[in-house]
Amino acid sequence: MRCPKCGNLEDKVIDSRSAKAGAAIRRRRECLACQHRFTTYEEIERRDLRVIKRDGRHEPFDRQKLLGGMVKACEKRPVSYDALERAVEEIIQELEQAYDHEVPTNAIGIRVMERLHSLDEVKRAGPRELPPSLICCTKVQAIRSGSPSRPASLRTYVKPS
Repeated sequence: MRCPKCGNLEDKVIDSRSAKAGAAIRRRRECLACQHRFTTYEEIERRDLRVIKRDGRHEPFDRQKLLGGMVKACEKRPVSYDALERAVEEIIQELEQAYDHEVPTNAIGIRVMERLHSLDEVKRAGPRELPPSLICCTKVQAIRSGSPSRPASLRTYVKPS
């Protein structure tokens, strides 16, 4: 590992610990030339997931974009950053198991909504925050379950056919 201070390639590992709930290894290193100490993280290299957008475009999956959106959703709620990071890791693991390389956006959205609801029951999306495809799915699920009345958000948002 190259020293960030002097650029020397010779170093020794002082300490190794598990990090990010076992998903990474944190190593404290010391440069043998200048004795500068620095930290490195070693993570499992994940396969490249691609997101299929609703308009058919493909883009690379971005963990930071997912985490940033969840942080924004819980901005004024009592949800810790560590809990959100764990939720993101769980979502990524589920997506890797369920899909080969290409993941539709609605699959990500459904998993995010499930995690947000489990982290903070008060945080629910209003009708303007849900894409129409998810509202249709929710409407179909409500009809299939035989619930006598639809949620208020569906009554006000779903267009009559």
